[in-house]
Amino acid sequence: MKHGALYWYEPGDLDDEQRLTYEAIVGGPRATTATAAPVVDDRGRLHGPFNAMLVNPRLGMALQAVGASLRFETSLDDRLRELAVLTVARAQGSQYEWHVHERLGRAAGLTDDELATMAAGGEPVSLSPREQLARALVIELVERHEIDEALLGSALDTFGEVALVELVVLAGYYQLLATGMHVLRTPLPDGASPPLA
Repeated sequence: MKHGALYWYEPGDLDDEQRLTYEAIVGGPRATTATAAPVVDDRGRLHGPFNAMLVNPRLGMALQAVGASLRFETSLDDRLRELAVLTVARAQGSQYEWHVHERLGRAAGLTDDELATMAAGGEPVSLSPREQLARALVIELVERHEIDEALLGSALDTFGEVALVELVVLAGYYQLLATGMHVLRTPLPDGASPPLA
């Protein structure tokens, strides 16, 4: 690592373990959303949090697998999932996370007004009660690291145990990514402007 940013791994310079992790990231289920959220730049280098996963490819493999499972193998619908990710990104001030998931959120049905309101720190009035509850849950987790009894009861009644656990793990995973990108000074893709004030 050089001061101020993580070293960029060139695809041709990867060792065998790094190559396996790289292939899992670019060739896995994320490839189906590569148009809305590219994971590589024009030289094939990994974007965002994925580049750091090559530093320790065994840890990186486990992290990318958790992320893929949260995005593609949960009971959460796409709109609710992206709403939760964007809530974490806004609370953490994660420019990269917001940049990528704003596109995915739009593809999942979030409107420009909803996205702009959340980016500004507001609560969109158009959200369903279920979506409002998911946002309240994620905000409590990110800001207080706790869920009070009333909110927990409402969440269990509304989502059930499985989806509640998925939301909690999703919030934690995207907090972890946001923290890593802050510390490692992960840049936005070339030409992108910071989406959050």
